[in-house]
Amino acid sequence: QVQLVESGGGLVQAGGSLRLSCVASGSIFRLNAMVARAWYRQAPGKQRELVAQITNSGTTNYADSVKGRFTISKGNTENTVYLQMNSLKPEDTAVYYCNAQTRVAGAYNYYWGQGTQVTVSS
Repeated sequence: QVQLVESGGGLVQAGGSLRLSCVASGSIFRLNAMVARAWYRQAPGKQRELVAQITNSGTTNYADSVKGRFTISKGNTENTVYLQMNSLKPEDTAVYYCNAQTRVAGAYNYYWGQGTQVTVSS
């Protein structure tokens, strides 16, 4: 199993910035099996959507709505991933979830954090 703990959410005015952090823990075997990390978000009444993803090789992928404003990165250890959010808009308001994808013997598993609330006021 992989446990994910997010932090860094909060209330910010439009145009402001926040940085979310996600720390992974668990068995060394599972941590070494992580192939990608990602941030998702879910606004009230909407489906959960991918915000940004980073693979083990460092390849990143962003939702069109956040390109140029958000940056996903890894910390000094592979266990930590960040989401730097700049130029925040009210429509960025959502619960943000950290995600980790592992691959073991060809099978993929997905793990989720508990979520952190981000609220952007206009």
